[in-house]
Amino acid sequence: MQIHFISDLHLSADRPELTTLFERYLAGVAREAGSLYILGDLFEYWAGDDDLDDPLNREVAEELARFAHSGRTVYFMAGNRDFLLGNEFAARARLTILPEPTPIQLGEQPTLLCHGDSLCTDDIAYQAFRSQVRNPAWQAQFLAQPLAVRKQIIAGVRMQSETAKSGKDAAIMDVNGYAVAALLRKHGFPLLIHGHTHRPAVHKLDVDGHDCERWVLADWRVEAAGQASGEVLVWADGKLSRRPLN
Repeated sequence: MQIHFISDLHLSADRPELTTLFERYLAGVAREAGSLYILGDLFEYWAGDDDLDDPLNREVAEELARFAHSGRTVYFMAGNRDFLLGNEFAARARLTILPEPTPIQLGEQPTLLCHGDSLCTDDIAYQAFRSQVRNPAWQAQFLAQPLAVRKQIIAGVRMQSETAKSGKDAAIMDVNGYAVAALLRKHGFPLLIHGHTHRPAVHKLDVDGHDCERWVLADWRVEAAGQASGEVLVWADGKLSRRPLN
């Protein structure tokens, strides 16, 4: 059966069109796959698993559980927006949380999966922030605060992030070539699949004389006309291809 890869849906109550598209995907095209890999930023933000009573969060968990109950396997890797998603959500949604990076096998092709933000090493300020919030001690301290307080903090951080991005060169927020090469070298020169950058493409790379490929997943978005669009990367018949969704 097919294997599907998606990332950067950024589901939120402010963009119900994306949730509708995701649910339509799970009920339709996704049924052609035996496995679904969600490589981060499924949600616009995740304040903690004690927010599962939120209507959107509950709805998404239930739709994923229904999809898994049909005999499919769902894997999730944390992104920079939903790194606090934990075991309670995983149990409710019937998915498996993966570490980053995770090696898999696509046919005879060794493949490495990651969200992608760890490769954006030119953005020094962001990497410092990432190191802080991925620290288990920081997360435990943050999650100990009341949910309402956490949401206020997250809203402030998101606003600061958007302001900071507007003043950064776009190249700084893309992956660093040396970081990509180091990752591929460390893992034996596999095919690399990641998201995060919102720059869907396939890059042909020469790393130490090895021919490598880097596939970047597309983000899902609401277009100006109010129509939601997305994309899934499909492994079928021994090759990868992109399938648009709208």
